[in-house]
Amino acid sequence: MAGNLINGELANAITARSPGVETYSADAIEKWLVDKLSELLGVDPGEIDVREPFASYGMGSTEAVSLSGELADWLGQKVPADLAYEFPTIETLARHLSGSPDESSSASGLDAHREMESDPIAIIGIGCRFPGSSGPQEFWQSIHDGIDAITEVPADRFNLNEVYDSDPTLAGKINTRWGGFVEQVDQFDPQFFGISPREAARMDPQQRLLLEVTWEALEDAGQVPEKLTGSQTGVFVGISNNDYGRTQFSDLSRIDAYAGTGNALSIAANRISYLLDFRGPSIAIDTACSSSLVAVHLACTSLHSGESTLAVAGGVNLILSPAITMNFTKAGVMAPDGRCKTFDAGANGYVRSEGAGVVVLKPLSRAIADSDPIYAVIRGSAVNQDGRSNGLMAPNPVAQEAVLREAYLRANVSPGDVQYVEAHGTGTLLGDPIEARALGRVLAEGRVPGQLCAIGSVKTNIGHCEAAAGVAGLIKVALALRHAEIPASLHFQEPNPHIPFDELPIRVQTRPAPWSGEIGAALAGVSSFGFGGTNAHVVLQQAPALPSKNHEASADESCYLLPLSARSP
Repeated sequence: MAGNLINGELANAITARSPGVETYSADAIEKWLVDKLSELLGVDPGEIDVREPFASYGMGSTEAVSLSGELADWLGQKVPADLAYEFPTIETLARHLSGSPDESSSASGLDAHREMESDPIAIIGIGCRFPGSSGPQEFWQSIHDGIDAITEVPADRFNLNEVYDSDPTLAGKINTRWGGFVEQVDQFDPQFFGISPREAARMDPQQRLLLEVTWEALEDAGQVPEKLTGSQTGVFVGISNNDYGRTQFSDLSRIDAYAGTGNALSIAANRISYLLDFRGPSIAIDTACSSSLVAVHLACTSLHSGESTLAVAGGVNLILSPAITMNFTKAGVMAPDGRCKTFDAGANGYVRSEGAGVVVLKPLSRAIADSDPIYAVIRGSAVNQDGRSNGLMAPNPVAQEAVLREAYLRANVSPGDVQYVEAHGTGTLLGDPIEARALGRVLAEGRVPGQLCAIGSVKTNIGHCEAAAGVAGLIKVALALRHAEIPASLHFQEPNPHIPFDELPIRVQTRPAPWSGEIGAALAGVSSFGFGGTNAHVVLQQAPALPSKNHEASADESCYLLPLSARSP
């Protein structure tokens, strides 16, 4: 407990570090923090354990900002508003502020001799459905044009007027009317996939959407499904929501033989492998918001090990009920105006959205040998966990820095050479500064002074696709690399005051700009963080320049090949 850590009078704990500068000892800062936390939260000082996270005592973002302000006044030095998230206990914060060695610092160190992956991974096909677009071409056009695809909740999802109220504290109410939605999610051609109409009716629309998007991604990659039969093709799917399953199982009289497979999250991946006769790993991944980027990481790992020869990776999310939105309303993370204002002073939460994205992956050397189309190359990736941060849903800046460094180490890329990072960027007042600081610290390493890295978030265009959010960012960057353009991040009017942009080598991309290759190959990073603490980062590079094998048509040639295929007349 805190009592036995307070030794002597506060004045006796002050030591002089240099002429004219007084620095408080860790014990003195601990005592001040215990007293101030007691005052702010109405907790008896004797009940405060300096090794417990601040969140254990009910300290939220508002109290954190207040605490940092008063702490700065007392210490006579600048204290970032999000410092309590980087050092989530009184003990670790006091050690940091006093300059004492952090006993846990060695846990975040990286082994500089990690084995590098020998062959990068090529993205050879893309399939996607996101708000306002269907397919990679439409998605890129929407991103390029700076389209805001957020709309009011469609009437076919749920009765918005029954559940909406601007007061987030009211039971059974959501405080936002907005979201990003995919059209016609109730429509599906079961015969195309050899599924009976009866079974299709029990299938979660997320499974149906994945089947369609996976097929489209394989088409885009020029892969003939029949030639992949029995191959070691792996399937890695990020999925976490289950609105349809909750509805199905709430009526016991409707449960039939297809209800289980129709709504099990595992089957979202397994059904793809079953229908296309893929024999590689088939895994559904649920790490919440980072699910699909973790799926991409695992797919790359499987390809590197030789476990898979080809991989399908991505994620899906559909909003078919107000239940989860209601939960997040009560948690205070929904933006009432329905916009992700990433890195902006007006950031007040995020807007939920839906979609599906799938990429087809193959080792680069094999993709080149097979003359596959290549959107971009994955140089490396990493996944880690926040551990015991300042609350289960609170981000850990140290872990975020660690996953970035690990990804660039695996990619054999200097962070200072990266020109763009697709941030997780949900648009929360303290979450954004935590991510920005972590990015700034890592991207500064090896960077030419004055050369800023652009950052942005696809969530400003389409909202937060949750389990599909990571692959949405990955696809955006892969398309940006192909088109040699960095698109704008929307809703950035005034910088978040808690982000010291003047001290960090980053800037928000506010308008489309050519992706300059003056300083070498175009390099980018993509981040995705789960609300339970699972972080992922992927490093991308522009596709290598390859000699074109396309037939050059002469001026008088007017014949074209139009291939058509169907399961039946």
